[in-house]
Amino acid sequence: QVQLVESGGGLLQAGGSLRLSCATSGRTFRNSAMAWFRQTPGKERDIVAAISWNGGSTFYADSVKGRFTISRDNAKNTVYLQMNSLKPEDTAVYYCTARRIGGTYRLIAGEYDYWGQGTQVTVSS
Repeated sequence: QVQLVESGGGLLQAGGSLRLSCATSGRTFRNSAMAWFRQTPGKERDIVAAISWNGGSTFYADSVKGRFTISRDNAKNTVYLQMNSLKPEDTAVYYCTARRIGGTYRLIAGEYDYWGQGTQVTVSS
């Protein structure tokens, strides 16, 4: 059974930092692109950051560029999202996702095949 399990979310004040982790199991994703999306109530799931299979290429949404860093450790089957200088508008449920086939990242949620259950990040002002 394929699983993506996010951890590291929480409640913190603006300006703080968090590191989200996404541990995968059930199959290897070392050849797959992965990404982090986030969603707030009543809105679509939007991409935050994405990473190619070997970490050689990354993408960041304009709203998080310079503050967030996506990385992966294929030996540990884990993807990370380091979030610094957090703002109240970063409040959302953050989801980890992976492509079933394909090492190149995509920007649309529908292009990903496996999803975690999400972790809540709440940033107070």
